[in-house]
Amino acid sequence: MSDPPVTLRDVAARAGVHPATASRALSPETRILVSEETARRVLAAARELGYRPNPVARSLRTRRSHTVGVLIPDLNNPLFPPIVRGLDDRLAASGYVALIGNTDGDDERERVVFEQMRARHVDGFVLATAHLRSTLLAEAARAELPVVLVNRLAEDYSFPSVSVDNERGVRMAVTHLAALGHRRIAHIAGPQDLSTGLNRYRGFVAAMAASGLPVDPGLVVFAERFSLQEGQRCCRELLALPERCTAVAAGNDMLALGCYAALDAAGLRCPDDMSVVGFNDMPFIDLLKPPLTTVRFPHYQVGTEAAQLLLERIGGNDGPVKILYLAPEFITRGSTARVPADRGPADRVPSDA
Repeated sequence: MSDPPVTLRDVAARAGVHPATASRALSPETRILVSEETARRVLAAARELGYRPNPVARSLRTRRSHTVGVLIPDLNNPLFPPIVRGLDDRLAASGYVALIGNTDGDDERERVVFEQMRARHVDGFVLATAHLRSTLLAEAARAELPVVLVNRLAEDYSFPSVSVDNERGVRMAVTHLAALGHRRIAHIAGPQDLSTGLNRYRGFVAAMAASGLPVDPGLVVFAERFSLQEGQRCCRELLALPERCTAVAAGNDMLALGCYAALDAAGLRCPDDMSVVGFNDMPFIDLLKPPLTTVRFPHYQVGTEAAQLLLERIGGNDGPVKILYLAPEFITRGSTARVPADRGPADRVPSDA
């Protein structure tokens, strides 16, 4: 016959404290309410007895499940794992578990996953799937659900969010290409119903003007998704033009990877025939041949900051909505170079531009 399970009362008795004190010491959220010495004694007693807290009983007491729903648009995109890692680490430190749902960029799938998580009584959501205008977000706002957006924003800034300063990042990319003498700079823009796609496109237009360069409408191609396949399709369109660009500022690294594929299929080389800049600095992107020049931002920190904002909301902090922009960093690698000497002078700008 097996021994009965160790209870909270057993731990309290071993530590010589009241069960309520033991409960506070065992929870990362309330440990600060007891002295360090008491917390150490309770935790030691729990380890010695092999105590395992009962999450169901805890949720009944606190009316919280201590789970958080996290929706990701594409688990194949290497951008998201380090963000989720930061998110999960910060949540775990407060006793929460992240439930990950992949939507594949599909609105219906997103709704199904979202509703399934609501049915499991998650305490809040972190969404990396937000569109600028979304009925799902509108419903979440009406239901007053704790929601934090990550990497994207809503059009009306109605939810807390953490993202990179997209316009500043694209400005860095265009300034770099202009300094290398490029004049015919193309942009493969992301979907315009996403804040990342729209803001990076706006940043491109503004950066070209600031560099004294015209924006040729024919050199701006809009991708339907942030995917390698769309990057390849868009780059093929650019290569088919009578007068080619000498450089491409891609809306993200996946689109830049598509440019690599299109150039290779056309028998062209990067950066000899075309310079390419990405955005995100995904893991392992530096191992490409050539390594990709791109815009970096702290992925792990995006996750930890988003988790902190959500914990504040779950904890009842109904103050002003916080919109956090993390600073980008420009990373120069081998995918960009000066305009080839055999391109006409109209393709180049002075080196001091």
